[in-house]
Amino acid sequence: MADTKIFARLKQDHDRHRELLERIDATQGDSPERAALFEKFRVEVTAHAASEEMSLYAAMLGRSDLRDEAQHSVAEHKEIEDMLAELYEMDFGSTGWLTRFRTMKDRYLHHIDEEEEDMFPEAEDGLSQAQKKEIAETFAKEKPKEKAKAAAEEPSSEHARE
Repeated sequence: MADTKIFARLKQDHDRHRELLERIDATQGDSPERAALFEKFRVEVTAHAASEEMSLYAAMLGRSDLRDEAQHSVAEHKEIEDMLAELYEMDFGSTGWLTRFRTMKDRYLHHIDEEEEDMFPEAEDGLSQAQKKEIAETFAKEKPKEKAKAAAEEPSSEHARE
């Protein structure tokens, strides 16, 4: 039954991301807690985005009626990735860090709300059961690999802008 559960699985990740964002926002200064929570969020979101692009977005890009939504979301993933690299390189204790974090948080929350309210319902209607099953299988296979890759790589704003 994984085929009809892909959108619930993606939303489950989003809910975990929302919780991490709130926990990070509640931290203060250059604390070990802020650093650990931010790293957990960065790795999780990076893996989620890459896996989502390889599974759901890849299927959507193949459909002219869903292509614009997928392209828009890929662009938003890039924007978030760039902001995460910036935050990673900043002094976690600076007021600038918290300001930039909150900007990224707002952009990310907007992105996942848009996915859940607009993109997922359109994709669910526009994709066949077989496609949804394949998307779910691809996501489940790729996410652990992408998570390990994200944890091993140090983000850099130089790479993010390439």
